[in-house]
Amino acid sequence: MEKKNDSKEKRVFNLIIVDESGSMSIIRKQAFSGMNETLQTVRQMQEKFPSTKQYVTLVTFDSDHTKWHYDNTPAEQTKNLDWKSYNPSAATPLYDAMGKAISKVNVQIEEGDNVLVTVITDGEENSSDEWTLKMIRTMIEKLKKQNWTFTLIGTDNLDVETMAQNFAIDEHLEFKQDEVGTMAMFARERRCRERFNYCIEEEEAMPTGSFFDEE
Repeated sequence: MEKKNDSKEKRVFNLIIVDESGSMSIIRKQAFSGMNETLQTVRQMQEKFPSTKQYVTLVTFDSDHTKWHYDNTPAEQTKNLDWKSYNPSAATPLYDAMGKAISKVNVQIEEGDNVLVTVITDGEENSSDEWTLKMIRTMIEKLKKQNWTFTLIGTDNLDVETMAQNFAIDEHLEFKQDEVGTMAMFARERRCRERFNYCIEEEEAMPTGSFFDEE
């Protein structure tokens, strides 16, 4: 049974899941910088909206490991990653990475908390052995009814829209897998993350499917 947050303090759990498979080596520098800029954005949101407590879980993955850089860590206790901490190699167990990370955060939150899940990948599932697409989709459909927002960001070699639909993810963004495209993607993600937090602060609902919309 889900625990209830009786403190009335608003809380945002930022779950960031980033592909670390070999093909990401093409944009390793930009992905590395982008993750650090996202961490900076979460820290800025903590400063801008001090009444809302920000937590970070940052996971990178390939078929050799799932790396927990941060696990339910208060934003102000996070620091930028060092270069050696992100080294793309091996295959893409996307289902396993999502399943492990989402289910772990799910036991850390309480009723009334907000969760923003960001999945960034340049490849489709090819090596999971624990989780299936059906299992992930069922979990996402359930959690979307409980203040969870899921976003899928993928490279232009993928059919990101169809991937998102298969996961039951309403918010998706495609980006060009080069230096300029990756930098632009992370910049847009940060702006949309800021808007997401503004909506929470103002207790305004962000319409489904509009996370990445920009006027």
